[in-house]
Amino acid sequence: MIVMDSKAQLTVDIIAKVVEGRITIGNAAKLLSKSRRTIERYVKRYQEVGIQFVIHGNSGKSPPNKTLTSIKQAVQTLIKDKYFDLNLLHLAEQLEENENITVKRETLRGWAHDIHYVKRAKRKRGKARKRRERMEAPGLMMQMDGSPHRWFGDKKHCLIAMIDDATSEVHARLH
Repeated sequence: MIVMDSKAQLTVDIIAKVVEGRITIGNAAKLLSKSRRTIERYVKRYQEVGIQFVIHGNSGKSPPNKTLTSIKQAVQTLIKDKYFDLNLLHLAEQLEENENITVKRETLRGWAHDIHYVKRAKRKRGKARKRRERMEAPGLMMQMDGSPHRWFGDKKHCLIAMIDDATSEVHARLH
């Protein structure tokens, strides 16, 4: 028994009508939103194999690159027991180094998600900041800042600057 969804059933009905001569290929192309060439291919396949032409050749088959279920279960067990505190990228590296299991990151993410082990970065809520107005008169607020770097060769020095908040004038440079 062939199980078809409504779209596949509609395709079969329209192609059958084309073969019977009740509608044209052009009208079938418009009804199915396909090209004339595609409708011609559908008609040819319908005449060769019948209504099975709508079923894709790979349906019901396992993908050739699918990882074995035993490997998936082994990795999930390792995640629960041994590598429970690692993020996914580090987990993939450790599996390859220590267990000789190579798994792509997205596959690993899906497997970890299946066992409810997905470490997501916690989003920090941004602080609401209000812009501070500058001081009204010079000298009311002096700001000092320092930056330790190798300013003058091999030895680290701390360069310190003092700036007036109201006028942005530099009043001191120390090192």
